[in-house]
Amino acid sequence: MTLRLDDVSASQVSAAIADERRRAGASASGSVLTLVIVTETEGLRDAMLAAQETASEHPMRILAVVGSMTRGASRRTPARLDAEVSAGGDGGPGESAILYMSGALSHNADSVVVPLLLPDTPVVTWWPTAAPRNVGGDPLGLLATRRITDSAAVSQPMRALSGRLDSYLPGDTDLAWTRLTPWRSCLAAALDQPLDRVLSASVEVEPSNPSGPLLAAWLRQRLKTPVMLRRTKGPGVTGVTITTKHTELVLHRPDGRKARLTRTSQPARTVALPRRKVGELLAEELRRLDPDPVYAEALRGVAEG
Repeated sequence: MTLRLDDVSASQVSAAIADERRRAGASASGSVLTLVIVTETEGLRDAMLAAQETASEHPMRILAVVGSMTRGASRRTPARLDAEVSAGGDGGPGESAILYMSGALSHNADSVVVPLLLPDTPVVTWWPTAAPRNVGGDPLGLLATRRITDSAAVSQPMRALSGRLDSYLPGDTDLAWTRLTPWRSCLAAALDQPLDRVLSASVEVEPSNPSGPLLAAWLRQRLKTPVMLRRTKGPGVTGVTITTKHTELVLHRPDGRKARLTRTSQPARTVALPRRKVGELLAEELRRLDPDPVYAEALRGVAEG
């Protein structure tokens, strides 16, 4: 059941969450973290669906902040908070509150969010689409131990990726990096086999896809050799080629589902390498809330490359 609240305070929203939880049959929250989603109305539905899917693995309190990123919101307009609250049921495991902010309140979203955070549990802030250039310095980012962005979800992905580097703080991450986990795992396993000195390497990726430069930077640091970016029609990253004097190692995924791993003098193998949904990516990020130094190194490598 979803409860609609109009023109309320943060304390009223908190009381409503507790009431809905009791109505669902739980006297205490079993949530292990608070996920703060910062979005506009257009991206709300997809973000909530992804978060609710993730909540089956990570019981959480979901706080969706809608309107705090609206540019040009007048501080003269009276502050107003409307909310939709649910606990369990169709909304998935855990609790959720969608917070619609308008007027001056949209400039002070943290003042509403702080009273709604679960005590003594981690806070993760996620921007599903557009994000501030400095997420670690944003008021809603300052609340979090983990800050998740998605460079691939904005109109200028490479510019967004550059912004992530300029303002990086431990705890920042990007779903453009998370999408590479299966690629990195497969390549790391292949590279663990004896390989003579690498002469060249390349990453094939569709234009303006930020995962490609991140993967190229990671490979460059691991192989200690330049890695070329080659543009394809996609989808996403479509292939990696590593060439030595005696061996060519190729991981090719033309359809976004299955990849073919070939290596000189060895039989070819088919590898499951599907493009994952956002909910799966989010779930992966919530499994570890400590800083990711490998991502930080890859991010620096994008600039150096």
